[in-house]
Amino acid sequence: MCPLAPSPQTADAVDQLRAVGREFHGRGWSLGTSSNYSVVASRDPLELVVTASGKDKSALSRDDFVRVDAQGQVIDGSDRRSSAETLLHCTIAELVPSVGAVLHTHSPWATILSAAELPTGAAVGDMRIAGYEMLKGLESIATHDTHEDVPIFANTQDMRELSGRIRGRFAGLDFTAPGRPPLHGFLIAGHGLYTWGRDLPEARRHIEIFEFLFECVARSRTLPAAASRR
Repeated sequence: MCPLAPSPQTADAVDQLRAVGREFHGRGWSLGTSSNYSVVASRDPLELVVTASGKDKSALSRDDFVRVDAQGQVIDGSDRRSSAETLLHCTIAELVPSVGAVLHTHSPWATILSAAELPTGAAVGDMRIAGYEMLKGLESIATHDTHEDVPIFANTQDMRELSGRIRGRFAGLDFTAPGRPPLHGFLIAGHGLYTWGRDLPEARRHIEIFEFLFECVARSRTLPAAASRR
């Protein structure tokens, strides 16, 4: 069976994701074969273009992507395997109707904080980030005088179980209301960050903002003056 020919829009998105991979690898956020990236190719039916499994993100080729359906099944006629976490991308795209791209990174700061902030034995938790000017880099936040609660999920290799916990945490949240979205991303403990955007540039910006904020929070906890105020 011949692979489906990509549309010009999909080909352009793939090239943008390849550039994201090179950048994130260079900044230490997507090392080895870690991380996965996707763009929404269709809403009705829901279909995504996502990185294939086990690829070096610094050297992604145009053949290192697959098209999947809402259940994460490859539908482009190729024999390539999608990322092991494809179902999480599909879940986010389903639950947040405005999503055009989903990005997942494995930075040191996100990994350290996510493991430290989840209470022992808990399946779901939250980390609050407050008072930083750079919060304004997240969609529809207009002041530093606010906070962002970042959900944290215990790690597992069972993506269906993890997807269920994400659905439970997102239940009742309205991502269609005007103004600030209720969430901009989440962490998997000891693992990394998931964030998204209306398009790939917005999702990329959210990665950059979150990574800055995570480093600020983690470094501040090592300072004697900061520790004395807690």
